[in-house]
Amino acid sequence: MEEAGGGLSEPAFLADLPLARAAHAFAAERHAGQTRRPDGAPFIRHPEEVAALLHDAGFSEPVVAAGLLHDVLEKTDTTVEDLEERFGPEVARLMEAVSEDERIDSYADRKAALIDSAVGAGPDGAALLAADKISKVRDFRARLQRGAAGDDSPELHKLEHYRQSLAALERSLPGHPLTKRLRAELADVEAATPGSAPPRAPATAPPGSR
Repeated sequence: MEEAGGGLSEPAFLADLPLARAAHAFAAERHAGQTRRPDGAPFIRHPEEVAALLHDAGFSEPVVAAGLLHDVLEKTDTTVEDLEERFGPEVARLMEAVSEDERIDSYADRKAALIDSAVGAGPDGAALLAADKISKVRDFRARLQRGAAGDDSPELHKLEHYRQSLAALERSLPGHPLTKRLRAELADVEAATPGSAPPRAPATAPPGSR
């Protein structure tokens, strides 16, 4: 592990990925001082997990870089133009596709639009959505296991968004390892959540669908 921006360790899988290393340094600097809600760890650990999932699944370096940067538009003052100038149009396009439209007030409508946008960006956008939700579901489960209560309890309405994300991924990336991983992680959470229905089995994909 090497030191990245802010003194945080850089994941070893980035060693031979110069674009992704630059993305990690940028994201670590932009997310400096932010923490993850489940455990208080530096927020950058979430993008690192997303990027690692994408790397392990064999996606290209720009997609791995996008995994590291996927929250900077929503959680910092970074702009699409900043990302395009630093990391190129492919990364910037993916970031725009997987960022929420804050102009949509309704939580359900905003999340539905996010799923449509990510899946509409093609397999790379769908994979980013899958990796992000895998990490988020793991965080959700960690909070359940800690017996979080009151203001720190996982928002159970988020489970519906995770289910909808899985349903969209089983149409757009059927049988993909990331889709299967999300289904397994979500099933574990559903089993541990009182009154929660397990995710439904995927429908058979139509011929030629992706």
